[in-house]
Amino acid sequence: MDLSHLKVGVNVDIQRTDGRIHSAVISGVNNDAKSVTVEWFERGETKGKEIEADAIFSLNPHLMQENQKPGARDTHSSQSQNDNDDDDDYTYGSVSPVDQAPPAEGKGRGKKGGTVSIRGSNRVSAANAQETPRLSNRVGSARSRQSYATRPPATQQNQQNGQNGQNGQAEPAESKKPGIPVADRRKSNCVKEVERIEQRRKERREKQVAIKEQMDGDYDTSDPNWQFAAMIKEFRAHLDYRPLTSSDPIVNHQICVCVRIRPLNKKEQGKKEVSVITVPNKETVIVHEPKTKVDLTKYLENQNFRFDYAFDENSSNEMVYRYTAKPLVDCIFENGMATCFAYGQTGSGKTHTMGGDFTGGKGQQETAKGIYCLAARDVFKLIHTKYKKSELTVGSSFFEIYSGKVFDLLNKKQKLRVLEDHKGQVQVVGLKEEVINSADDVLRLVAHGTNVRTSGVTSANQHSSRSHAVFQIILRKKSTGKLHGKFSLIDLAGNERGQDTKSSDRQTRMEGAEINKSLLALKECIRALGRKAGAYLPFRASKLTQVLRDSFIGDNSRTCMISMISPGMGCCEHSLNTLRYADRVKELGPGGPVEGKPAEIDLSGHYNNLGAMSPQNSALALLRTTNQDEVSDEMMTFHEKVNHMQELEEEIIDDQKSLIDNTQKWLTEQKKLLKQSDEVDYDVEAYAKQLDALLGSKIEELVKLKEKVANFRADIQEEETLSKNMKANKKK
Repeated sequence: MDLSHLKVGVNVDIQRTDGRIHSAVISGVNNDAKSVTVEWFERGETKGKEIEADAIFSLNPHLMQENQKPGARDTHSSQSQNDNDDDDDYTYGSVSPVDQAPPAEGKGRGKKGGTVSIRGSNRVSAANAQETPRLSNRVGSARSRQSYATRPPATQQNQQNGQNGQNGQAEPAESKKPGIPVADRRKSNCVKEVERIEQRRKERREKQVAIKEQMDGDYDTSDPNWQFAAMIKEFRAHLDYRPLTSSDPIVNHQICVCVRIRPLNKKEQGKKEVSVITVPNKETVIVHEPKTKVDLTKYLENQNFRFDYAFDENSSNEMVYRYTAKPLVDCIFENGMATCFAYGQTGSGKTHTMGGDFTGGKGQQETAKGIYCLAARDVFKLIHTKYKKSELTVGSSFFEIYSGKVFDLLNKKQKLRVLEDHKGQVQVVGLKEEVINSADDVLRLVAHGTNVRTSGVTSANQHSSRSHAVFQIILRKKSTGKLHGKFSLIDLAGNERGQDTKSSDRQTRMEGAEINKSLLALKECIRALGRKAGAYLPFRASKLTQVLRDSFIGDNSRTCMISMISPGMGCCEHSLNTLRYADRVKELGPGGPVEGKPAEIDLSGHYNNLGAMSPQNSALALLRTTNQDEVSDEMMTFHEKVNHMQELEEEIIDDQKSLIDNTQKWLTEQKKLLKQSDEVDYDVEAYAKQLDALLGSKIEELVKLKEKVANFRADIQEEETLSKNMKANKKK
């Protein structure tokens, strides 16, 4: 439809949304959108709107007829030009015949003092005509004072409408155009847009119903997590899977950090939990963290992690051993120290990986497939082949670290002391070391130690490990008994227990504090192993790092950490914490072939600037410096108080043992004095003097012990107060 014949300034009839029809002036033509812009003057102000061309033609059929007549456009243009030549001012609308009275003397048509008639309105008096030029001038200046064409002569019906309009009586919309029914007239843009929105909403609903019907066949839509499962499935469909295989090469690392994902267990399958962990290749782990927006829209936040090796749920213990602990066996035959840690949440598979497959309840563990036994087999294989001439003996020890205390699992859980000798070497006093001659001996020791290891019941596991279990394979020279190499295999306590420092139960708090502190210290010791020589090791911060000190020093020390995570959605937060911890141990790049270097932290001299702190608190202060995001000031104070309690507890226990020994000694001396008093001529003065000295030493030792006990009780109360404050601040 060509709208080029429509001119700016032409009078037209328009219909308002309330049904009223009145005159307006075309102020713009949009040929592309097939619409025109009209303006009119109402109540002292100019108003306007955009109307489709079809609506204009339906109310103004003469415009369509004009477009169809040959030469109508030229005539219209000529008339516009004549009007432009005849007028100096610009008025809206054409002058009706009744308004063509001669102007007053000295006044031009449309000037002040004359009369101007706008179709559909009453005649404008000289006083009211002042507002008309103001509207005309504004429009005229916007169009660079171009001429406005007047509308062609109106039909008889339009003249009648104009007369009615002058009399103040507007005819109904139905009577304006009797040939065009109201229902058949064009709808306004607003109504059309509402209908389009409604149509789109209907289409969306139909599409959602179709998608839901399709999903009902693939997923159990009664499960609240089925949408997450669908999103994860769609994400995995676009991945290129290249998992680790036994044919991939083994790379020797001084620090090796890898991740193993176990399959969903029966409990998780019974809850219909969704697996949120994906291992697309041999070094990448993707966590699909479920999220929900404020408007309850569900979405996934996919987080990528990169490690030396990534083992999916199909990997066996043998494959995990091949790439983690097996390369460390040669290290101990070369006069080295090796450590292998299993780290993760309770129930993530640490004990399964280190000890072997479980075929039933506790005590029914198939230890032949655990890393303990697999490492022992390789040790004896090398002794009888490659290192046959080295004349080495093999021994084993098995102990646990629980709440800052060391217990011997091979000697009736006897409590052990960890001390430093005059050479600065850490010694576990009284630790039993048994000689082993085959891998079967290792199976026997592991089975015995696992049965007596401290455990508890949690929501994740009926036999949750509450302590760090350390199994050591020790090589010594036959002739001298001197240490040649040591391989420490550690099954760490569940990392989620480190968050129990705010528990209401004191024993649980002490467990959590020790686990939290030992994991932080372990991370910093491993990171220091990867830095240049001379880096300070905060090994005194925990008993775990203290007993493993010799494994973190020397150029021939190697470490491997196997991080275990659960794939279930309910364990997503713990799995992310485990992966972030492992990522901090060895910081690799996001995906490049070059390993990222751990951040260099200058700790030289820092140890000397910590004042008169105890060695334990000095190392703890270093952990606070390097882990400010994980150790708050309140947590630092809490750990310092726990350290002081543990030190004071050991002093009290030693003093009590000394008191018992001295009591036996005092009893013997008292018996001698009492026997002297039976003599006829015994020296009374000497008797009294000796008894007074004996009682004085006894009272002095008792008073000292009593003061320490009082201080210990005060520390216990202070520790409880600190724990309550941390718990209250967390709720805030």
